[in-house]
Amino acid sequence: MKTAYTADQIRDAEHTLMARLPEGALMQRAAHGLAAACADLLGRVYGARVVLLVGSGDNGGDALYAGERLARRGARVEAVLAGAKTHEGGLRAFLHAGGRVAGPSAVQKVQDADLIVDGLVGIGAAGALREPYARLAEEANAAHGTIVAVDVPSGVEASTGRVAGAAVRARVTVTMGAYKTGLLVDPGATHTGRVELVDIGLGPFLPDPDVAALTRADVEDLLPRPGNESDKYRRGVLGVAAGSDLYTGAAVLAVGGALRAGAGLVRYAGTREPVQQVRAHWPEAVITPLDRPSVEDVGRVQAWLLGPGLGTGDWAHELAARVLASDVPVLIDADGLTLVARDRSLLRRRAPVLITPHAGELSRLIGVSRDDIEAARLEHARRAAAELGVTVLLKGSTTVVAEEARPVRVNETGTSWLATGGTGDVLSGVAGALLAQGLCCYDAASVGAYVHGLAGRLAARGAPLTAAGVAAAVPEAIRSVHGEPRP
Repeated sequence: MKTAYTADQIRDAEHTLMARLPEGALMQRAAHGLAAACADLLGRVYGARVVLLVGSGDNGGDALYAGERLARRGARVEAVLAGAKTHEGGLRAFLHAGGRVAGPSAVQKVQDADLIVDGLVGIGAAGALREPYARLAEEANAAHGTIVAVDVPSGVEASTGRVAGAAVRARVTVTMGAYKTGLLVDPGATHTGRVELVDIGLGPFLPDPDVAALTRADVEDLLPRPGNESDKYRRGVLGVAAGSDLYTGAAVLAVGGALRAGAGLVRYAGTREPVQQVRAHWPEAVITPLDRPSVEDVGRVQAWLLGPGLGTGDWAHELAARVLASDVPVLIDADGLTLVARDRSLLRRRAPVLITPHAGELSRLIGVSRDDIEAARLEHARRAAAELGVTVLLKGSTTVVAEEARPVRVNETGTSWLATGGTGDVLSGVAGALLAQGLCCYDAASVGAYVHGLAGRLAARGAPLTAAGVAAAVPEAIRSVHGEPRP
């Protein structure tokens, strides 16, 4: 499990560790790791042109001590001192090693550098960068040299991932001691590039994480696998109430995602047109045509998937009410979320609920603008989970899974190619199948997002994809998680 922490959590751990170490030892550990990462990026250190963007805080000190090490190896290192003050020990060591100092107006130095080290602000910064920091961030972004950020890219809020204005776009972020929440969550995550973690000894002093990301090993442990005594009922029966005469494809994709993700049996309930399409595409599904909005004839299921393409009229509302009156977990997506936003009483149930909104759908559920949600995804996913009493899988550039009193999980397997119609229906089918196979909402959402994102990568391979292609790639994604070769 990859774990991440807020700025306050990191600072508390650092203070505890520093009390047990000689003064300055922690900064020297950080500078050593930073200098090593910079040297790896440069390849040939001797003669390389390096510019340090140095702010007033400890990040500036880390940059100066790393610059000292690079200067001793023959790099031509110049420090742009942008802060009202500078770390005295770091500056003294840097100058003694042959480093040079430039003022904050040294634009040409930044443009000519092979490597730019961003040490402007650290994990305690919040809000928009002030001058001259904002201008230097923009100059660094416009330069040709490789940018390495110290701990977090300047302009990215470490605890949330918020970006309020200008922000450095790093190729590599060298973060000290532990991952910061803002490195894993957009919009901040789009500024970090590759993240390298330097172990400075914080591990024993860190609290429970703020955010976590599942690794392949975690997903392998959680993914259900059939045993010798398995049958189609023991492997999970998912009911799917989706699709309409207008949106037949949503039903086809949701059922396909569920079957591809290993549901033992899918019971599909819908009206005439989607029934015909599901029957044609997925003869494995057990189909119940609906003449009225009722699910009493569908048969026993272990979980329900409700909503994709269902419509939002009175008929759909009545069907949603019947599904939500059941005693099994329900995943609500798409039109189901619109129905719930109009009638919150539908969520008054004892059995678990997983909702899978994008930012616009969550906006309708909690009365917050879409832009505000996109700017603070963690905050609003947590709020929705607490306010609605559900597990929330918030789709988007960073998919996050929130459940009250648990660390938010973020998914790192997605690809921007998944931003196309129908892929959300496949995701709901995958996660619904995992619910039916016995995973709790928190795990079904997290594992479903991981597998779906991996399937998206496999289906795209650097080119446009279709939702049907993502569904088809789900078995290969699961095989890759288990380390099994492609047949």
